[in-house]
Amino acid sequence: MAYYQKHNDMEKKFKRTTITSALPYANGPVHIGHLAGVYVPADIYARYLRLKKEEVIFIGGSDEHGVPITIRAKKEGCTPQDIVDRYHELIKKSFEEFGISFDVYGRTTSKVHSETASDFFRKLYDKGEFIEKTSMQYYDEEAKTFLADRYITGECPRCHAQGAYGDQCEKCGSTLSPTELINPKSAISGSQPVMKETTHWYLPLDKHEVWLRQWILESHKEWRPNVYGQCKSWLDMGLQPRAVSRDLDWGIPVPVEGAEGKVLYVWFDAPIGYISNTKELLPDNWEKWWKDPETRLVHFIGKDNIVFHCIVFPAMLKAEGSYILPDNVPANEFLNLEGDKISTSRNWAVWLHEYLQDFPGKQDVLRYVLTANAPETKDNDFTWKDFQARNNNELVAVYGNFVNRALQLTKKYFDGKVPACGELTDYDRETLKDFADVKAEVEKLLDVFKFRDAQKEAMNLARIGNKYLADTEPWKLAKTDMGRVATILNIALQLVANLAIAFEPFLPFSSKKLREMLNVEHLEWDNLGRTDLLPEGHQLGEPVLLFEKIDDETIQAQVDKLLATKKANEAANYKANPVKPTVSIEDFDKLDIRVGTVLECAPVPKMKKLLQFKIADGLEDRTIVSGIAQHYKPEELVGKQVLFIANLAPRQFKNGLVSEGMILSAENWDGSLAVTSVLREVKPGSEVK
Repeated sequence: MAYYQKHNDMEKKFKRTTITSALPYANGPVHIGHLAGVYVPADIYARYLRLKKEEVIFIGGSDEHGVPITIRAKKEGCTPQDIVDRYHELIKKSFEEFGISFDVYGRTTSKVHSETASDFFRKLYDKGEFIEKTSMQYYDEEAKTFLADRYITGECPRCHAQGAYGDQCEKCGSTLSPTELINPKSAISGSQPVMKETTHWYLPLDKHEVWLRQWILESHKEWRPNVYGQCKSWLDMGLQPRAVSRDLDWGIPVPVEGAEGKVLYVWFDAPIGYISNTKELLPDNWEKWWKDPETRLVHFIGKDNIVFHCIVFPAMLKAEGSYILPDNVPANEFLNLEGDKISTSRNWAVWLHEYLQDFPGKQDVLRYVLTANAPETKDNDFTWKDFQARNNNELVAVYGNFVNRALQLTKKYFDGKVPACGELTDYDRETLKDFADVKAEVEKLLDVFKFRDAQKEAMNLARIGNKYLADTEPWKLAKTDMGRVATILNIALQLVANLAIAFEPFLPFSSKKLREMLNVEHLEWDNLGRTDLLPEGHQLGEPVLLFEKIDDETIQAQVDKLLATKKANEAANYKANPVKPTVSIEDFDKLDIRVGTVLECAPVPKMKKLLQFKIADGLEDRTIVSGIAQHYKPEELVGKQVLFIANLAPRQFKNGLVSEGMILSAENWDGSLAVTSVLREVKPGSEVK
């Protein structure tokens, strides 16, 4: 089936669509940021095209080469293959459980991929599309290996944090080069690396700049503003040659004589995975999905991959000469978590496999919330409170409520059979008119990758249905006019059937559950908007709740889990304040620090931060007021021995209370205070020397 895509007032005809989604690194599980940024929108689009009976394939897979894999392996004391085998399966299972409907989910360690990537490199090499360059790079003399950027750590030249990587400081977010680091060290041996000469092959992107500028800036003005803008920025800065090989022992060997110890750079190797995974799926006719001009290629990625998919990969494809170029790259921005950037290294994430354990059967709730908050043109934020509110106030109170009322009323008054539709009122016609155009509205938005707005249009159907039942009140009419009740419920049930169609690309699990309640196996996308989907007398299935409320306790458990993670990170990254200026022993001797026993301790009325102490100091009892009420209960301190400054000038408070000294406390990394004491009991008044 042919369809048309509008390009700058020109229509281009396509017969089929190849959809790809960014290959996640197989060095850890996937989280909600991945789902929101790439995989849910890609899945919505693939499901939508299938529902329209268009020819489409949806290609996914794991990216199993590169430095992050080797770092994880070294950390865990195993091989890179062990790492990718473990996480490939975990990631693949998570995607399956969330209904991400790949036609194939491959991997870049497969034999087919290795052969495809090698052949691709070799063809470009033989055509003279690469240039050779020799440069100086860091080398670990102990480990006898060149160091990738992530294998070099040191002090950040911007914020001076320790442990910054050779490509980025994770504390301040600055992009770095290894030579900028202060006191660089090898992450492998801990030794100081030296600069050593090495030779690599480069793709001369500057050679492709003229046609890329025309192709993107003139021919693809319909791309999302964030995508178009980033491409323009790169092109305006001027493109530079980019290495396609690197010194590493994990990856696809460079297929050139004399290139021992060198592998294909992961950014060159990974996008070829789309092609090799298609070969795995369709070994006999894969080329029509990658080389036929009547095929449309669409990449779904996050914003960190825009340059690779809009500039670098197209340059590779163009240099090879036989491949089509991407028609659109609907890249999303980043999803933050509770106001903070998602970080796998800091465990600041909601992992998909953990979500499924905590919220079994609620895949569609997360799909709905992530689509509603989709970071389509700017970064957006996921919060557990918003997750709960959207579930309870939209999925349960609007969509689920309407479905349940319509089905339960039909069961009550008509034994679960679709009643006959009688004469329509003006309000009936107005309601039917409101959702007659839903198909055109949803399609118009999905065709231009506005998934957030398209889902909102689908939810508007449920709002129309809820309002219709609330306004017509069939439960009241049942006492006097069953014919009118039959008409109202017939219209409501037709709306319910439309909802099962409209939400199919977005919430596949719920749509299936709803079809089972309607007792229909399939509802055609082309019928969306029709009012005769369920014939009179059709027996419905048993109504059950489509969605259920999520309580405060469940949400608080998730918030607490994140707070615990944040505290652990703060503790791990805590660095003591610098030591104050040096003082003489004479200055120190001026302070009279003693041990006192707490006789009494009580809150100070109307001053919630203060505790009032009665201290035995070996001479005569004294009163000390201390601002530690938020850190201790009074009864915790009675009988304890504490350190206090005995010769501090008295301080009078507004309520007339006088403090005769200062109790010493240590401030912890999280701002909490711990009263200082002695390891064994001493006489009150003992001096600290």
